[in-house]
Amino acid sequence: MVAKDSLAQKNWVDEQYNQMTLDEKLGQLFMVIVASDQSKTATDAVKSLIENQKIGGVIFSTGGPMRQAKLTNEYQAVSKLPLLVGMDAEWGLSMRLDSTYAFPWNMTLGAIEDNTIVAAVGKRIGEHAKRLGVHINFAPDIDINVNPQNPIIGNRSFGEDRENVAEKGIAFMKGMESAGVLSSGKHFPGHGDTATDSHHALPMINFSRERLDSLELYPYRRLIEEGLSSVMVGHLEVPAMEIKEGLPSSLSEQIISGVLKEELCFEGLVFTDALNMKGVTQHGKDGDAEVAAFMAGNDILLMPTEVLKAKEKLTKAYKKGRISEERLAYSVKKILSAKYKVGLHSYKPVETKNLFKDLNSLEDDILYEEAIENAITVLKNDFFLMGIKRLENKKIAYVKFGDDSADPFLNTLNKYAEVTEVSGNDIASLKKKLADYNLVIVGLHKNNESPWKSYKFSQKELSWLQELAAMRTSNLILSVFAKPYALLDVPSFDQIDGVVMAYQNSYFAQEKAAEIIFGAIGAKGKLPVSAHKEFPVNSQIELKSLLRLGYSFPERVGFDPSKLAQIDQLVQNGLDSLMFPGAQVVVARHGKIVYNKGFGKPTYDSKDSITPNHIYDLASITKILGTLPMIMKMEEEGDIALNNTFQDLVPEYADSELKNVTVLKALSHYGRLPAWIAFYVDTLDKNRKPSKEFYRDAPMDGYSIKVTDKLYLTDAYKDSIYDRIGRQELKSNRYRYSDVAYYVMKKYIEDKNKESLDKLVDEFLYKPIGAFSTSYNPLNRFPKERIVPSEEDKYYRYETVQGYVHDMGAAMQGGVGGHAGLFSNAEDVAKIMQMYLQGGYYGGTRFFDNRTVKKFNTCYFCDNKVRRGVGFDKPQLEDKGPTCGCVSRKSFGHSGFTGTYTWADPEEELVYVFLSNRTYPTASNTLLVKSGLRTRIQQAIYDALDN
Repeated sequence: MVAKDSLAQKNWVDEQYNQMTLDEKLGQLFMVIVASDQSKTATDAVKSLIENQKIGGVIFSTGGPMRQAKLTNEYQAVSKLPLLVGMDAEWGLSMRLDSTYAFPWNMTLGAIEDNTIVAAVGKRIGEHAKRLGVHINFAPDIDINVNPQNPIIGNRSFGEDRENVAEKGIAFMKGMESAGVLSSGKHFPGHGDTATDSHHALPMINFSRERLDSLELYPYRRLIEEGLSSVMVGHLEVPAMEIKEGLPSSLSEQIISGVLKEELCFEGLVFTDALNMKGVTQHGKDGDAEVAAFMAGNDILLMPTEVLKAKEKLTKAYKKGRISEERLAYSVKKILSAKYKVGLHSYKPVETKNLFKDLNSLEDDILYEEAIENAITVLKNDFFLMGIKRLENKKIAYVKFGDDSADPFLNTLNKYAEVTEVSGNDIASLKKKLADYNLVIVGLHKNNESPWKSYKFSQKELSWLQELAAMRTSNLILSVFAKPYALLDVPSFDQIDGVVMAYQNSYFAQEKAAEIIFGAIGAKGKLPVSAHKEFPVNSQIELKSLLRLGYSFPERVGFDPSKLAQIDQLVQNGLDSLMFPGAQVVVARHGKIVYNKGFGKPTYDSKDSITPNHIYDLASITKILGTLPMIMKMEEEGDIALNNTFQDLVPEYADSELKNVTVLKALSHYGRLPAWIAFYVDTLDKNRKPSKEFYRDAPMDGYSIKVTDKLYLTDAYKDSIYDRIGRQELKSNRYRYSDVAYYVMKKYIEDKNKESLDKLVDEFLYKPIGAFSTSYNPLNRFPKERIVPSEEDKYYRYETVQGYVHDMGAAMQGGVGGHAGLFSNAEDVAKIMQMYLQGGYYGGTRFFDNRTVKKFNTCYFCDNKVRRGVGFDKPQLEDKGPTCGCVSRKSFGHSGFTGTYTWADPEEELVYVFLSNRTYPTASNTLLVKSGLRTRIQQAIYDALDN
């Protein structure tokens, strides 16, 4: 209990002690319980004890932080010597208080291999306690929970492995003490192997001394060596240490003075466990138990039932010589030393301003996320089922067990694949519904309010689980959001293919379990207790990440969130300036999406708000997300080469001016091709309406090319497009952005593969990568209201363009152009860009060789002032261009006419996506383009990096 300035501490302690009366010295031994949600009568009674009985401390129980802060200040103001304030806050202040933060329980922390995370949790809990004016937190609980039937410890223990419990206890203790809050190891000599709750009776710890030394006492020995501040002695009957039958350890001189102080050389504060518990109250009324506890070697009598009577009896014992001055000074000076160490020699009241904010910060969420990410444990993974790969082959159902919410789990699963919740009134109907699925994920979701809540499967759930596991049509993954002991009741895991232990049903546990199941993050946790004969303590299957995008906070990937929030302001400026009705923005770094928001509305008149789920017309981003992936794949497979010419691809062009244009030059926009061809203009009549010569208002023989649901183009026009391209003259030899090459590429891809581009790229890329919101002709798959309109067309289609491609040339190809036609949301665009960023690998699938990505992401004509790669846009070579000028040369991306933009930077491992419908209601609105808003947002993202 020695402070850094030990000499000043000793002088202060001696000075205080020498001024105290006997009554004041004895008062220091009492720490009385109070709750901030009690009546004023009750809290005033404690105030009276402080004023009149000079008690040394209070332990706060239930209530709220603001009420407790005010009560603390009120009590400290009337106390002659500042009070030592204690709390049970094992997993944070929320163990007792509303409106405060709950960190993971010890059992969850026990699964983490990296003890620095446990220390960080301890430190943060300490910071919360200190902020609320609490000086000692009765934590960590270092009981070794070897008994699954233990009704009171369980989740409060770090587990059953003595080394793990000791290491976690040390880490937690050091973290908390570094925040200036005293620690307390409990419940000495060990409450882990009993099925009795000492709140209601006296538990028997009936083991040999050898067993107690090697197991129960081991963590105490280790923590004492590392500087444990205090020990709380439990109410336990331990025959191997105390010969008197029925005497609780909290009243045993042999256990406290003999074992704890002499054998283990403990010199810190010794607290009784609560003296109002049934495990001790039968051992003396009217203050007898308190006297016995002090005589046994305790320093502080915690939650006494009879302060006045106990004080009277302690006074008598002192005056009769049963308690010596030396014995009293020993405890009181130790208490005063503790008060000095926590700063009570220069006491300051609790500041109530910003209290709630300080006790519930983003920093807490970030730490919780990191902790649970490291705790979740994979126990079984037959057939290497997790992380789930080959999404195109999976039809996934989710079945909910338990009595608590499963929304975060299901929502996160659906970020990776289409996962359908299936339920049934009986097992037969459930199995019938599940027959169509080849993977079933069962989640057991149990109440997360406290570690004592029910954690078991119901009998019906156990029966259903076995039946579902036995189905031959599907694999089964079980994810348990409850205490590990829930698994003990499962008769057999033989037919259960995957088991994930998530420990708690918190938001982050659910989110991270889903990420592990799909391989967005790896699995690192290790089982801290024996949970089944198949899963003994320390069971662990480590899984590596499959490099799918995960979800996290900006701080965890090196962003300053306050600077990143500049995006909100910039997009809002765009909305206010009528640049677009609505937009989506996604930012990902180091494989984590840390910003994903919708802004505005689908149209200026809409009542709906844009969500991340809405789908936009990507316009020219189609080039790099639709056509280019197929070109890259075919180049790898030898079906196309960058030095192929247009006459190689389309033999009909052998006699055209285009015959010698190479794939490399065309896709680098250096092929002397025209920028675009307004094919649609030639199909309008003299009133500039679609001509009856070319169009019908319903599909019929010879008119099957769907432009909209009211406009069908003649099939003959498909050849007319390519004939007209073949008649083009080459332009001057300079950089000229052109759509024309992508018409040619589409034709070649489809002719070579004998399949349409949209089907090819869907099978090759979108389904396997999990881009389930990405599609050409989205009305075939998605409800219309999910698709954002792109224009009120008054020049070709004469209707609202919604769900049909905006680009006229692509519309005349049935919605599937090589240069336009793709629809998606920002999240899906980010997945594909992340795949490119990772050299062609994503989610356990290698789509391209790293060499191929590099080959296409190279500027071959920079010396000729052509900045483009092969398909990809690249950073500007001079002042102005497609980026903020703040990106690396290795970066790449593309923009689209409808107001879209995406960019990826391998050096910063950063992906940015901006989608809008700036063309609504009219494409003549170029405010977005003129403002440079998309690249100003990009600049804000780079400015937010904590470099």
